[in-house]
Amino acid sequence: MNPQPPAPTCFRHQDRTTGLACTRCGRPACPECLRQAAVGQQCVECVSQGQREVRQARTAVGGPVATRPVPYVTYVLIALNVAVFAFTAFQAHSVAANQYSTLFEDWVLWPVGVARGQWIRVVGGAFLHYGPLHLAVNMFALYMLGRDAETVLGRWRYLTIYLISLFGGAAAVMWLAPHDATAGASGAIFGLFGALTVVLLRLRRSPTQMLVVIGINLIISISVPGISLWGHLGGLAAGTLATVGLLYGPQWVRVRTQESGLRVGWAAMGLVAVLSLVLIGAAAASIGS
Repeated sequence: MNPQPPAPTCFRHQDRTTGLACTRCGRPACPECLRQAAVGQQCVECVSQGQREVRQARTAVGGPVATRPVPYVTYVLIALNVAVFAFTAFQAHSVAANQYSTLFEDWVLWPVGVARGQWIRVVGGAFLHYGPLHLAVNMFALYMLGRDAETVLGRWRYLTIYLISLFGGAAAVMWLAPHDATAGASGAIFGLFGALTVVLLRLRRSPTQMLVVIGINLIISISVPGISLWGHLGGLAAGTLATVGLLYGPQWVRVRTQESGLRVGWAAMGLVAVLSLVLIGAAAASIGS
């Protein structure tokens, strides 16, 4: 009479006998180590491996799909702008005349100062605002545009386009308004105008409404004194070019995989960013000479 073979034990808990097994790898496993699957039960290691192998879903323009998209980057950008404004108002002891604060004077985009090596002005100026109305208008626009742009593009690509637009606006001011002091998030916001217009075109939807909004804002930029038209146009151009490269670049070079397309899109945005920074540096050298 042949002896009865020993009962199999769980591959993770050798002290536990079990009559169950993973339907994917076939290893014996106790109930604690099994998870319900579409067909049968799978061990925790197979479930984990399957999750890693599933390709992440993306929007029509390549942004990752979130079950509950929350525009965290937009909220952080708004919070930073508000915090900087509050600090300048505290320093100036005035909400309406916050431009007289030390931080405002050190950060405002003054091309002559940039030429003297004060590079913080290139970025810092985009987080300064002349009074509460200027801040409120820009933050409302950022909230309305940022939510959609961040959802469809994804957080990191959205933030990258925002920064590229900021650099593009600064480059235009450096070349075309070298003696002006410019402040505000408007250049980056105009870049989002351009980005969303390109997104609509990529999705084969009518961009008419967005173009009308851009036109109205450009008319305001021309007709109202004290508004930086060049900063707006520079941001619009940079944001538009970066998004064109992101969304159409992979199609133009005929990539075959999604991963290659993402790399081409990032490279295109990087090229626009480098071009903007080179223009800023060239303008600074020209002013300083």
